[in-house]
Amino acid sequence: MQAESSGPGKARLAGLSLAALGVVYGDIGTSPLYALKECFDVSKHGIPEGRESILGVLSLIIWTLTLLVSVKYLWFVLRADNKGEGGILALLALAFPERRGGGQPGRASSFLVALGVLGACLLYGDGILTPAVTVVGAVEGLKLATHAFAPWVVPISVVVLIGLFVAQQAGTAAVGKIFGPVTLVWFAALAALGLYGIRLAPEVFQAFNPWYGFNLFLTYKLKCVALLGSVVLVVTGAEALYADMGHFGIRPIRWAWYAVVFPALILNYLGQGALLLANPGLSATEGFNPFFLLCPKWSLYPMVVLATLAAVIASQALISGAYSLTMQAIQLGYMPRLTIEHTSERERGQIYMPQVNWMLMVACIGLVLSFRTSTALADAYGVAVTLTMVTTTILFFFASRRVLGWRTWQALAVTVGALTIELPLAAGNLVKIPQGGWFTLVIAGAIFCVMATWKRGRKVVWERIRSSAMPLEKFILEMERREPVRVAGTAVYLAGNADAAPLALLHNLKHNKVLHRRVVILTIAVEESPRLTDLERIEVEKLDASFWRVRARYGFMEEPDVQNVLARCAEHDLEFKPMETTFFLSRETVIVGGRAGGMMPWRKRLFAVLSRNATGATTYFRLPANRVVELGLQVEI
Repeated sequence: MQAESSGPGKARLAGLSLAALGVVYGDIGTSPLYALKECFDVSKHGIPEGRESILGVLSLIIWTLTLLVSVKYLWFVLRADNKGEGGILALLALAFPERRGGGQPGRASSFLVALGVLGACLLYGDGILTPAVTVVGAVEGLKLATHAFAPWVVPISVVVLIGLFVAQQAGTAAVGKIFGPVTLVWFAALAALGLYGIRLAPEVFQAFNPWYGFNLFLTYKLKCVALLGSVVLVVTGAEALYADMGHFGIRPIRWAWYAVVFPALILNYLGQGALLLANPGLSATEGFNPFFLLCPKWSLYPMVVLATLAAVIASQALISGAYSLTMQAIQLGYMPRLTIEHTSERERGQIYMPQVNWMLMVACIGLVLSFRTSTALADAYGVAVTLTMVTTTILFFFASRRVLGWRTWQALAVTVGALTIELPLAAGNLVKIPQGGWFTLVIAGAIFCVMATWKRGRKVVWERIRSSAMPLEKFILEMERREPVRVAGTAVYLAGNADAAPLALLHNLKHNKVLHRRVVILTIAVEESPRLTDLERIEVEKLDASFWRVRARYGFMEEPDVQNVLARCAEHDLEFKPMETTFFLSRETVIVGGRAGGMMPWRKRLFAVLSRNATGATTYFRLPANRVVELGLQVEI
């Protein structure tokens, strides 16, 4: 676990807290643009506007923010860090570490691992919806200034989204410096607007009494379940608190929430509620949006600009999160290799993935063109959020016992308490599936299918290769007996199994009849920890006069760098001369048609397509292209 006692000094804590405002709280900070508007859409849940219902909805919002964010995430979930890193895949690695020594997980743990992977897949749906709904919600404020802007909301939103995704290839290093200050101005504006509205009806503070929320359920019963589908919009982005923990640490995230975000959100929701209390029937008016109606006329255009900037920042955080999640999935073996570009020389975490970026852009623009309004987009929102929250809670139960050392009753108390809130929220969002909630489920299902197929397919390929492999020790003894022709230089063979002779080595010897004077078998393993120390990185072993074995280990949030590994080998009396070193790789071509692996034919064909389109090992491991020899290998599945 990450120690808090050795946290940053006051100045550094303030700087990290400011930076966390933009990256961590951008999504949840833009929820006031559309959340309360959706809560008072009578056509969705049938609860009429009135004093009791207004105070009841506000009470639900206040206590949902308090119990789920302030209590569950800030005080409990953040404690389950994987060497300082968070996120659902990090939590999955803590709760169910892969078994060593060939042990097989039971059905229950296999199901929960699959549930955790599905939770990660749901975050992709969130990453697609967030840019769409926040940008459209911000631009819609123009309609209140003049109806002339109404036809231009969708085109302007599309242009903003295109600019956002095109800018990704330049990196976020420079733009990231203004994220915190701009978001601080945004939260200050939220608080100011809230105070401006509260003066209209100070009685709105009665919403802190939880009885108003309970009374709403007693009065309207099942109608409140549909209402919860809109209430959950106030906590969209809460998962980012945990996912971005490794970038900032626990203390800055907590300080930013309690000092800035939480007060600003509560004040703004109270201000919007006071506006409704002071103007009965306001929710029935055309173009109703309490956030922008709360703004004085002179501030409307500046607030639209500020809201758009805040929406872009919120979108940036989700897009960067999609890159990070994809890299973790690749490292853990759930997705094929994709191109990863580093956009900062200083920060390794700042990456750009072209394939992911363009797929997100096409999906976001397609959503905007299809749904066209923030109200319609909000119907698709929430399903992914609530199901991911439920998944996190379940995984936390197992991680808290294993990592935090909690007793079963302690873990159950927190789990049951969180699920008591989250399951009704999830049920409220399930009724939104026909209106648009199906979208995130389709996206998550498609990505889960890809992940499961890739994981299973790689296992089948690995078993087929391993069955024909020769033990490395046996191969070395055979070479001593046969004494093949030796050529000058060093050959580095990348292998998945450190104890077997790589197939590329066997094929090279079979076809070219030669062996280099020095042969290095290099294996790269990804561990369950997010990052490893330099002392844990490499292990060098001299097998005989000409054979060496190098094991390199990386965390699932690190990108392997073969050149760096070879440079580190000098510390172990193994030096490489770049112009005298040749890299040999096996490039598998998957042939569909066998009966191996127990995979359905369509999954085999999908795996073959994924395998053909995966980024080559030369690019992924950053090998010098003019020093690489690839030897083809056909594997039938």
